[in-house]
Amino acid sequence: MSELLPKLATIPEGIQSTVDYLPLARKRLLPAVWHYLEEGSGNQVTLQTNNHVFDSIRLVPRPMADVRNGHTRITLFGQTLAHPVILAPLAYQCLYHPHGESGSAMAANAQEGQLCVSSLASQTLEEIITAAGQPLWFQLYWQEDRPRTLKLLRRAVAAGYQAIVFTVDAPIKQATIQLPADISPVNLDTPAPFPALLPHQSQVFNGWMAQAPHWEDLAWLREQTSLPLLVKGILHPEDAEKVVDLGCDGLVVSNHGGRVLDSAPASLTCLPEIISTVSGRGKVLFDSGIRNGRDIYKALALGADAVLVGRPYIWGLATAGAMGVAHVIRLLRDELEMTMALTGTANIREITREKIISDRD
Repeated sequence: MSELLPKLATIPEGIQSTVDYLPLARKRLLPAVWHYLEEGSGNQVTLQTNNHVFDSIRLVPRPMADVRNGHTRITLFGQTLAHPVILAPLAYQCLYHPHGESGSAMAANAQEGQLCVSSLASQTLEEIITAAGQPLWFQLYWQEDRPRTLKLLRRAVAAGYQAIVFTVDAPIKQATIQLPADISPVNLDTPAPFPALLPHQSQVFNGWMAQAPHWEDLAWLREQTSLPLLVKGILHPEDAEKVVDLGCDGLVVSNHGGRVLDSAPASLTCLPEIISTVSGRGKVLFDSGIRNGRDIYKALALGADAVLVGRPYIWGLATAGAMGVAHVIRLLRDELEMTMALTGTANIREITREKIISDRD
């Protein structure tokens, strides 16, 4: 194995887009860490589909439109953001850089954006939000039962997190890693002993899924907090309808970046029908496959209120810490602004279905 390159203290030269960070990050991460971040599960069918489906959508140039004083500002749950790019919840960020989640939080604030902190963060919730200098979002995993889940939720609320993103699509984790001794999910209690299975019982159905949440648990969770509550991991319109019927404030259309169920559809192909089903009754965010500002524009044109970006900002973190993350966000925003200018779009509200042509149309 070749020696790992050191982390950078400045933004590297020659970076034109987020993917330029990819090879720089890979040279600074152990192979096992890179595999955990980048390769998902199965044969990577969903991962590859996520990355390619955006190419089926064409952008319509509209020259000579007056877009002076254009902007990318949005308002989500009472917070004004300079752009619709939210850093997705990714676990164990100290694997990638000593700054960890705190570095990502500082970068999000510096770029007037938002970070959603994972339940599997490698730094404490309190440490991360202090570094951020602003309220953050918290991604909640079900913690085996209601009392454990409520304890974690209350800790996040007490620390000042102002939106809860409940992830439901990963009761079985296929992307795993043997963590170093100095990295752990520091905000979680020690798991309860896994119940012994009888010879005729299934590890999946009687083990993992016995501790997974159900719709009645979501209804209970809605009753436990008045904060905005979104459900992440929705791809079917019937599930989207259940989410909003239970009083949740929105959902995230996501296939977990191809890390859970390989051969799941690309999130982008599911977005339009879910938008139609929700019909303005809640916010719909998009996740999985965003790599540049054009991708952001296309997801917004198909109806998303904002997007979550995952792996690209970790490439920046692994390369240059908080500065790398901030640079990735800035690159995405710059590309979004250029796309808006060339399509005659002065603000986010003007990014509509009429601005794109899809091969499916």
